[in-house]
Amino acid sequence: MVETVAVIPARGGSKGVPGKNVARVGGIPLVARAVRAARATGVIDLVVVSTDDDAIASAARAAGARVVDRPADLSGDTASSESALLHALDVLAADGIAPRVTAFLQATSPFLPAGPLAEAVTAVRDGRADSVFSARESYEFVWQRDADGAAAAIGHDAAHRPRRQDREPHFVETGAFYVFATAGFRRARHRFFGRTEIVTVPEATAIEIDDPAQLRTAQALAPLVDTPEAVAATALVTDFDGVHTDDSAWVDAAGTEHVRVSRSDGMGVALLRRAGVPVLILSTEQNPVVRARAEKLRVEVSHGVEDKASVLRRWAQDRDVDLTETAYLGNDVNDLAAMALVGWPVAVADAHPAVMAAARIVLGRCGGDGAVRELADRILAAR
Repeated sequence: MVETVAVIPARGGSKGVPGKNVARVGGIPLVARAVRAARATGVIDLVVVSTDDDAIASAARAAGARVVDRPADLSGDTASSESALLHALDVLAADGIAPRVTAFLQATSPFLPAGPLAEAVTAVRDGRADSVFSARESYEFVWQRDADGAAAAIGHDAAHRPRRQDREPHFVETGAFYVFATAGFRRARHRFFGRTEIVTVPEATAIEIDDPAQLRTAQALAPLVDTPEAVAATALVTDFDGVHTDDSAWVDAAGTEHVRVSRSDGMGVALLRRAGVPVLILSTEQNPVVRARAEKLRVEVSHGVEDKASVLRRWAQDRDVDLTETAYLGNDVNDLAAMALVGWPVAVADAHPAVMAAARIVLGRCGGDGAVRELADRILAAR
């Protein structure tokens, strides 16, 4: 029985942020983050993504969602979310699926909270509300300009400025999710009807991505918010500069370069070796410090490499390493080809944006500041 269905409308024609619904936050496409949040509630029986875009469809299926192909007349800028929801429900009905409760999720809210979403579903399912939406508390003083351009207070008396603790909050709709009784939604053809209630979500993560700056904010926030995912890798390959180091160097009068490395990273590598996890340092850098560091860590090294992908393939073949079970930790664009070969492409927190976009996981630590240790711990946690 499918009592509750989540529908995620995600069209492909975003103009503000091209490819927005598959943009990665914390290494995960936005549409996949929404699917994961729905599945994590434990109260949603089926997750559906309505889309007109092949890349979105692929990411949605990989995350465990059913895909409904959205027709062209419902995919333009002027098409409403309600029309996409009704179409998806009609497609499900044709297959004999008639959910009593529908959750409408927006992929552009990257930090969809599973707990509050489950609370909203339960409220509708148990008959306490007809529709529920996510909102954040606000104690802001809101103003508008009147017809003459003068400031006019909205919802408060400008002559009375009570302290925050003496005020009742307002609630600002976040757009993250809406949950409603399916039959009532079909009648009203709108997400707000009957008894409507609010479920509050944390203000710090109530972000909706509509422009590139908001996307960058979400990407920066993800390592601080997301629960670290264990990395089920059986081998680790890393770049050197910008990964084991902070990508800077000291140069003396003789032209000799010196770098700073993290002892914490060294311990992480040692723990991997003891667990039998092969480690390779793969670097384009010619500096002998790369080999010296690898020897100190007692791991394999290949440096002065122009074509990292080819060297990685040969190394894996020679040592019978499965690249689909290998993690590659990089920081810059010369790592992209190698990252594309492995099952666990990983970026340090201060990686180039293109590397972050290609990564399955973005770490919370920067290069030279414990990033290797963080990844080592997550690999060991999965064993």
